[in-house]
Amino acid sequence: MTAPAATAAAILEQYTARLTTPAPPPPNEPWAAQSLADGAAGISLLHAEMASRFGGSWRAAHQWITAAAAGPLTAADTTGLFLGAPAIGFLLTTVPPPFQHLYDPARKTLHQHITDLAHRRVDAALTRVRKRDLPTFREYDLFYGLTGLGTYLLRTEPEGTALERILQYLVTLTRPLAPDDRGLPGWWVSHDPARGESPHFPGGHGNFGAAHGITGPLLLLAQALRRGITVRAHREAMWTICEHLGDWCQNSPAGPWWPEHISRRDLDRGRPHHNAPARPSWCYGTTGIARAGQLAGLALRARDLQAFYEDALFRALTDPVQLARVTDTGLCHGWAGIYQTAVRAAADAIDPRLRVLPKRLGTTLAAQAQSGGPPETGLINGAAGTALALTTFASQQAPITGWDACLLIN
Repeated sequence: MTAPAATAAAILEQYTARLTTPAPPPPNEPWAAQSLADGAAGISLLHAEMASRFGGSWRAAHQWITAAAAGPLTAADTTGLFLGAPAIGFLLTTVPPPFQHLYDPARKTLHQHITDLAHRRVDAALTRVRKRDLPTFREYDLFYGLTGLGTYLLRTEPEGTALERILQYLVTLTRPLAPDDRGLPGWWVSHDPARGESPHFPGGHGNFGAAHGITGPLLLLAQALRRGITVRAHREAMWTICEHLGDWCQNSPAGPWWPEHISRRDLDRGRPHHNAPARPSWCYGTTGIARAGQLAGLALRARDLQAFYEDALFRALTDPVQLARVTDTGLCHGWAGIYQTAVRAAADAIDPRLRVLPKRLGTTLAAQAQSGGPPETGLINGAAGTALALTTFASQQAPITGWDACLLIN
């Protein structure tokens, strides 16, 4: 083990020591344990990976899984990959083979509920399209929308009709809502980036991020195509998104970058209100967008497209000005998500420069994590997500459980 990896292993021990015993969720929020983002469901992913990667007892993982599923599980229309039955269903896909029998009955029951949920959500989305209403994040995004449900189904039933319908819906999403509506993209949402109403975003906004924007659907479409799962006009939809990203790509001496979002005014004048790149995060920044573009290039066998996005990723993650904007160690917009995405991108890269990124970024992640880490314990912004990225760095290998599929980067 190299010295940086050994350091990461020692820090990892400290992090897991903070996450040994699950606490009950707040009495007024019994659903909180079912959150992949902040609750026991997300922390369970860490213990599953630790047991799979480093051996030892399955007891801790089982304890956390039990805590995550202790209350009544919900598959209401407000749930998604990061909350409720879909979150627990995704968690159970990471259980290693020797222990899967412990959860088989629960997995089968959950899968049926999640499949039914996916069909209901597609029906509702297509009804909205027919009415020519604008969507919201929750209709299509990775966290709570149909992209997230498709992520679960790609792991569990890739040949099923539920995933097929989600992919076909995403194709529909790439078409303009109405031909006479000034070319408004089909994914243009009715609210502002904070899911509210703002005078800065009259008429909603267009979002570019992996977490809540059009990059999430591109990731799922690309991951499906790479696995041979396609629907009618699948490739055309991917090219539509890539062309949109190309239209809004901004050039700077430090390389290409993209706005996090655009307003109606931005759309009308053809340029974003941003004048410089924000932090190069997985959720909204160049890191997530570039990984999506790289995967699209791979899936579409478009070498030039792949090379362009790999160059964008390398330049963003070696630019000291952009990296200085990263202020936490979390998965969503911090060092853990940047590092984990870089590991996955380097493994697929045709650009040899990407191979130097994991060691460099992993060393930075470990150094930042050594200072104590985030006060939160959960997956997306807390200690569990940081620790999961540290398991990758400490072992110098990709995850065994595939936990980072919830970010659509693998």
